[in-house]
Amino acid sequence: MFDHLNVVATSVFVFFFGLVSVLGFVAARWKAADLDHIDEWGLGGRRFGRWITWFLLGGDLYTAYTVIAIPAVVFAIGAYGFFAVPYTIIVYPFLYLTLPRLWAVSEKHGYMTAGDFVLGRYGHKGLELAVALTGILATMPYIALQLVGLEKVILALGFGGQGIMAHAPITIAFVILALFTYKSGLRAPAMIAFVKDAMIYIFIIAAIVIIPYELGGFGAIFDAAGRAFDARVAANPKLAAGLTLQPGQVGPYITLATGSAMALFMYPHALTGALAASSGRAIRFNTMTLPAYSFVLGLIALLGLMAIAAGVKVETPQDAVPQLVLWAFPSWFAGFCFAAIALGALVPAAVMSIGAANTFTRNIWKPFIHPQMSPREESLLAKLASLAVKIGALAVIFFMPTRFALDLQLLGGVWMVQIFPAIIFGLYTRWFSGWALVIGWAAGMIVGTSLSWTGTAWVPVHALKWDIPLVGNVDLGLGFAAYNGLTAVIVNVLLSAAFSLALRSRARDETSPADYQDRALA
Repeated sequence: MFDHLNVVATSVFVFFFGLVSVLGFVAARWKAADLDHIDEWGLGGRRFGRWITWFLLGGDLYTAYTVIAIPAVVFAIGAYGFFAVPYTIIVYPFLYLTLPRLWAVSEKHGYMTAGDFVLGRYGHKGLELAVALTGILATMPYIALQLVGLEKVILALGFGGQGIMAHAPITIAFVILALFTYKSGLRAPAMIAFVKDAMIYIFIIAAIVIIPYELGGFGAIFDAAGRAFDARVAANPKLAAGLTLQPGQVGPYITLATGSAMALFMYPHALTGALAASSGRAIRFNTMTLPAYSFVLGLIALLGLMAIAAGVKVETPQDAVPQLVLWAFPSWFAGFCFAAIALGALVPAAVMSIGAANTFTRNIWKPFIHPQMSPREESLLAKLASLAVKIGALAVIFFMPTRFALDLQLLGGVWMVQIFPAIIFGLYTRWFSGWALVIGWAAGMIVGTSLSWTGTAWVPVHALKWDIPLVGNVDLGLGFAAYNGLTAVIVNVLLSAAFSLALRSRARDETSPADYQDRALA
């Protein structure tokens, strides 16, 4: 197991990982409060100001997906992997308009989850359950993506082994994550996010300065990557790869960016980070400043091209960045970089498990199984549920076949975007009925899931074409492939609108227009 261990890099990695783990446990005393109350454990008492929220949301949204999965796609097929940059930019103006409204009504009524909001808005328990189940289901592959990133770093340090021992290091890290999340709740990832973000910025600044210098500049990097893509396409003409988008990639690129932007803040962990803010002003501040992370994301994506230029050879694209780090930096700094990447996995994994646990407790167990739960019982159940979610994420890694780690997040987005109509439309109108939204949600889930499963693996896009043999094999398609989540949510919205014409809502609306206005500006 330790035959090829990089002792220096591992020592630095363990030091920083241990330091952050201690912070995770100490965080229970930060902004001290009764953590036996779910509002304190799962939302930090809604007391995080603009800067704490900035680091928490940054650590929550820019994850191992950013540092491992995106460069992996760029390494494998080039420009197509940059779709994540526009989607994390276009989402913020949209959030500037919508998120303070959602925070305002949630703060007034004590809502902690998307399920709480739809129940208050539509008065429909079936819709509340649908939203809750979707959030938990979609979170599993997203946490799994974080664990994949953590595992790639650990393997790059030289850990090996067979059978159970092969997964021993990630299991240890998983146990530590589970323990400090159980003890400290949302305060743990909020405190750790400060350290994580600082380390990531140091890593990226060093990478974009030192690696291009060693490779002869960005011009040389792009030239080398271009030649490599040309050679791959020559060897496999069916492969769509290059420094610019190929014609067949334009449709998927646009729809991936659009659908991913719609899904991003529907996730339980994203809403958890936002609803933990202390005011609507803190939310608006963050929607204006978080695009700074998107700039860094663009730089991180370039690591995939740098790995090609450096001649990195790997069995799977997810190994590209760790191997590039080992190639470019001395062992001590490689250990520091690996620790930064590992923290980039642990912080969001912690928030994701907390968000899913809040959802399970508030919108599944309490309303349908034990309505008379005390605050202490709610908090205890949420803590236990957070452990179960992490175990479920491990199962996803073992049993869900994908080509790219990125596909794990995109699959979650296929499901998560199906609650977009209920949440976002519900902020502005109650014209849609609860039953109609449930029907649209169910159709979207079925369509999105069926398009994503090929029989052997999960894929994020599907060609929009339908052959009708009875009409002479006429192709009625649109001529391009699209993100399955966007295709499915269009079906969702059309059905929700159609059924809302007949199924008018008569349930009581607990919210009022004032909830969305004055308090959102506070």
